[in-house]
Amino acid sequence: MANIEHLNLVKANKLKWIEWRKNNPQIEPDLSEALLSGLNLLDADLQAVNLNKADLSNSLLPAVNLSNANLSSANLHSALLVKANLSNANLSLANLSAANLKEADLIDANLIGVNLSKANLKGADLSNANLIGANLSEANLKAADLSGAKLTRANLSHGNLRTANLIGADFSKANFYEAELMDAYLYKVDFQEANLSQAHLIGAYLFRANMSFCELSNVDLRWTNLSKVNLTGANLRGANLRGANLEKSILTGANLEGAVMPDGSVHQ
Repeated sequence: MANIEHLNLVKANKLKWIEWRKNNPQIEPDLSEALLSGLNLLDADLQAVNLNKADLSNSLLPAVNLSNANLSSANLHSALLVKANLSNANLSLANLSAANLKEADLIDANLIGVNLSKANLKGADLSNANLIGANLSEANLKAADLSGAKLTRANLSHGNLRTANLIGADFSKANFYEAELMDAYLYKVDFQEANLSQAHLIGAYLFRANMSFCELSNVDLRWTNLSKVNLTGANLRGANLRGANLEKSILTGANLEGAVMPDGSVHQ
């Protein structure tokens, strides 16, 4: 439960909160399980604050405004942030595991090293967000907008990205093991050296994507558009490419052993 003193301070006014935090740098505020919906926390200093299971998106009040807020290293485990405004917020190294961020605004947010495992990001706007090193394992990103997002070394294993908008996203060296990417729009996405082993990309649009040196063993690429895709040095061993469009794709040095080709034949 939240510390009553801390809760009253954050609800009072911004200046009091700033002054208290400045005078008490050794205290990590406890706002766990607090109802904070409707608050304007624009530019607020919430670094390392405990917001475990806090409600920032109550249905009776507007979602909290956390635009430009500093939430680095904050604990937001299982927090309710439905439709919350987190644009330009600093959430680096924060714990958002199992948090509900459905339709949240995370445009240009700093999410470096954030833990979003099992988080609900359905319909969230993560365009241009920095997710380098983020943990998105088992996260729900269905219909989310990740266009222009940076996900280098991010972990998206077992994640659901179906129908997500990922135009021009940087996924170099990211882990997509067993990720769900069916029907995803992946125009010009950079997957260089990413792990997509056993991922499901049925019907995905990968036109002009960079998949050089990608780990694509046993990946499901049926009916995908791989036209003009760079697959140089990629490992496609055992991949299913039935019905895929490989027109003008680059397969120099790619391993296709045991792969099911577009015409249904098995590559020897």
